[in-house]
Amino acid sequence: MTNSFFTLPVILAAAAIATAPCCKAELTLQDAVLQQKTPNGINPMIPAADGNYYYELADGGSKIVKRDYKTGNDAEVIFDSATARDCNISSWEGFEFSPNEQKILLYTNSTPVYRNSFRADYYVYEIMHNKLTKLTDDGGEEIATFSPNGRMVAYVKDNNAYVAKLDYGTRIAITEDGEKNKVINAVPDWVYQEEFGLLNSFTWSPDNMMLSFIRWDETDVPLYSMQLFENSGNNNYCLYPGEFEYKYPTAGQPNATTSVLSYDVETRVLKTMQLPTTDNDYIPAITFTDDPASLMVTVLNSTQNRIQVFSANPRSTVSKLIYQEEADSWIDFHLMSKMKFYDNFIIIPSEKSGYAHIYKHTTSGALSKQLTTGNWNVTEYYGYDPKLNVHYVQTTQNGELNRVIAKIDDKTGKITVLSESDGTHSAQFSRDFSYFVERYSSATVPDQYTICNARGQKVRDLEMNEEYRVKYTASDVPHKEFFTFESDGNTLNGYMIKPVDFDSSKKYPVIMSQYSGPGSQQVLNRWSMDWEQYFATQGYIVACVDGRGTGGRSKDFQDIVYMNLGKYESIDQLAAAQYMTSLPYVDAAHIGIWGWSYGGYETLMAMSQPGSKYAAGVAIAPVTDWRFYDTIYAERYMRTPQENENGYIASSPLERAANLKGRLLLIAGTADDNVHVTNTLNYAARLQQHDILFNMMMFPNKNHSITGGDTRYVLYRQVLDFFDTHLK
Repeated sequence: MTNSFFTLPVILAAAAIATAPCCKAELTLQDAVLQQKTPNGINPMIPAADGNYYYELADGGSKIVKRDYKTGNDAEVIFDSATARDCNISSWEGFEFSPNEQKILLYTNSTPVYRNSFRADYYVYEIMHNKLTKLTDDGGEEIATFSPNGRMVAYVKDNNAYVAKLDYGTRIAITEDGEKNKVINAVPDWVYQEEFGLLNSFTWSPDNMMLSFIRWDETDVPLYSMQLFENSGNNNYCLYPGEFEYKYPTAGQPNATTSVLSYDVETRVLKTMQLPTTDNDYIPAITFTDDPASLMVTVLNSTQNRIQVFSANPRSTVSKLIYQEEADSWIDFHLMSKMKFYDNFIIIPSEKSGYAHIYKHTTSGALSKQLTTGNWNVTEYYGYDPKLNVHYVQTTQNGELNRVIAKIDDKTGKITVLSESDGTHSAQFSRDFSYFVERYSSATVPDQYTICNARGQKVRDLEMNEEYRVKYTASDVPHKEFFTFESDGNTLNGYMIKPVDFDSSKKYPVIMSQYSGPGSQQVLNRWSMDWEQYFATQGYIVACVDGRGTGGRSKDFQDIVYMNLGKYESIDQLAAAQYMTSLPYVDAAHIGIWGWSYGGYETLMAMSQPGSKYAAGVAIAPVTDWRFYDTIYAERYMRTPQENENGYIASSPLERAANLKGRLLLIAGTADDNVHVTNTLNYAARLQQHDILFNMMMFPNKNHSITGGDTRYVLYRQVLDFFDTHLK
């Protein structure tokens, strides 16, 4: 389940969207929810090996140019579709350089597999010979990956792994057992992609001799089937619905079994690593170190409260344990995935002190020292610069609502903040850490992109969104105001957005917006211009509170929800609503609540919580029982239904549907592969059994995001109409 907030890689993927000429702001619903009024972004910037330059797709995707970090000047055009030999493609979707930067992988005609994975037609471009060659005749490859010397490309087709030897023009099948809904080689299964964020398990040894990857056997994973319906302009399923089937392990059901394989490029021998794992263990990451005899394999037990790192020899297949950590609740793999392996040490992030900090270990796993300490979190580890002997990180040193970029002296431990202003700062560094691209925003400052040097000094501006800033920071556009209050002995953070013509002598209806999922954080000092701002122009106060279990705080603050999802979140959301009613300008009889995904789940939990006084609520794509959701997410926080039966019952909106108070609008996409529409339909049936009236809106063939065309506009029109009916 993906949190409904942006994370650091957004800096690489932000699309450049033109803004209107500077004038008085007039926010419309279309502007807000169709993202026509988002700040400009920047094109993806791929750091070059020399550290002084980066690569960028230019001229509508027809060229790749090399640009100077310091000046922004084009050093040279590396690739041009118009002049490349044997090229009949005018525009490309993406590219990747070989590590030695002598070749480029380009792709086009991509088709999605799941949320972030895709198949595409890949081509190899030889820079020296100005020649473009298609990777395979029929295309449709997945996760194409260069070898370190650029002479080979590993890829997947039809669940099997292949190696293309570019010097000889040969394509060699590494595996032959791949089969849809049974065995997948190298490409992760659905649940690994969704919950671990793993999209590609290929890793090459630094000497180019070995290729390792993970194999998933999902034969015993239950099959889930979704119906597909006719779309406007698509008559494929005019008379009878179609069907999409895939393997989806719900809580307590079998996962795919995993193994780690290594392929010898010369002998073509494929071996399985000897790891002391069980069929229930997860292998969410593998990578080679600089030593070709050391393949690092990360293993997470099914309960996800123990993580182990093994060093495996890809030739002998023998492995040894080098690191192990256990927790009383769950281990945050997304934090641990930032682990980095260097020549003579390993950086391991951990929450074992009660906050997320980074630790330096020897290559054999022994602890050298803790690099950061304090009642704050390291939220990103960017890497180590051996020239200056410093580590670069992102932290919450300026308070949990803010993010700063900092450097740590490896010898003295001194931490220097490189971005002083409050707000949200993130970075993408050049290969040698001489420069970094900084993205910055705050509640009052739209996104700004600059290039800075290693000391944090601005070198030049990339995109400052000045016209946008003048237009949408004006007094006639609603903005966030931060506040705190007490709930059950805890200080909680929140923000509210008031109408621009706010009059403290009037009474306003309130919409409580929340996500509430473990580790998520909505209350951040960052820019946003969305439905919340628009609804505020329609006479609402929109408020958001991060309750217990959410991120940016201590490990204890998160862990209280363990085995009891929905309990403490609901207590805190009701306390937030109660706090709002204490304000003299709030209409206490007209408080609503809203949420999407986990937020939809929490909407249902809060509206059926004893003492709930919500007049109305909107739950979009909600989980209605954790037994319906996937193993990795549900079992991380709840363990299995067999281990925690009472916890699953207590945390189920289905089991408390009879207690629902207030009017409810349910919204779901029928092709949601993440939170299945089964959740919504079962909950609707339960409400009907209890003679409870409610509203429901379905979006045929739409996934968890419910996007495409003007879909979002229709959705938010329905939400606004619903709140207008029941809160005014």
